[in-house]
Amino acid sequence: MEYRKLGKSGLHISALSLGSWVTFGKQVDLVSAKELMKTAYEAGINFFDNAEVYAHGLSEEIMGRVLKELAWDRDTYLLSSKVFFGRVADPAPTQKGLSRKHITEACHAALKRLQTDYLDLFFCHRPDPETPMEEIVFTMDTLIRQGKVLYWGTSEWSAPAIMHAHAVAEKYNLIAPVTEQPHYNLFKRRKVESDYAYLYRTVGLGTTVWSPLASGFLTGKYIDNLDARGRLNLEGMEWLKEAVLGNRPEEKIEAVRSFVAFARKINVTPAQLAIAWILTNPNVSTVILGASGTEQLQENLKALDVYLHFDSEWKEEIEQIMSPVDDIRC
Repeated sequence: MEYRKLGKSGLHISALSLGSWVTFGKQVDLVSAKELMKTAYEAGINFFDNAEVYAHGLSEEIMGRVLKELAWDRDTYLLSSKVFFGRVADPAPTQKGLSRKHITEACHAALKRLQTDYLDLFFCHRPDPETPMEEIVFTMDTLIRQGKVLYWGTSEWSAPAIMHAHAVAEKYNLIAPVTEQPHYNLFKRRKVESDYAYLYRTVGLGTTVWSPLASGFLTGKYIDNLDARGRLNLEGMEWLKEAVLGNRPEEKIEAVRSFVAFARKINVTPAQLAIAWILTNPNVSTVILGASGTEQLQENLKALDVYLHFDSEWKEEIEQIMSPVDDIRC
């Protein structure tokens, strides 16, 4: 496993990590979750990502039970949660957002579900225009000074919003966010590669990127059947298919068809190639993998070997294949 600095912080995070969104509590039960986490940990993964909203808290409960059973030394791994959407399906006004009340109570609830004394990373899962930035930054700073959180970050925030948080932190001598968790893959590139460029150079932003396979679309499993079994067609996740395909499904299908053919030509899986491509970006601290089984996880972990052999010709070929459909040029 390769380990990278999380932005300008002193924290070393595995280049590949394991997330529980959609899987834990939906596709994965306690026994399977234990096998997945054990496989990941033994491969060198040290970061396990979660959130209050995942399976309405059940995801964190499962992860907490697994961690208790495995009994790893707490100083050998990193654990996260996220706050914004709330835990219940229809949250009351005080059960969502980034108010001091909800951030504080969400942190305490996550600690209880995960059965841990502190969170290594605590993310503001979305921006909250209804809450003053001063309130958000002061609350995160308080949790860190209380020892309940070690580092805080953002997820799907704009570059100006992140800079605003840093400005508030500097003005009041508070602890600023160290990382952002953005959507990043061969289709979704603009934010990570363009919008945040200034932040890498100035505040030293780290990134824990999610959806490296565009919810499985980049594996090629949907190119001949958009209704194939998988994450894109889970009940209640209809919005996800629309987000991935947008208004150009035919063009994206053809691009993925060519991408899959190229991956086979160089004797790697499309998933491994898509993940390895992300790892070539030096501003990516870790790629969050999702998996519903250990075989899938073990196969995708081999992306690290593909990354180590990645060459400029591969990159040029991928750029040519994906340029008609990525959001940098479209």
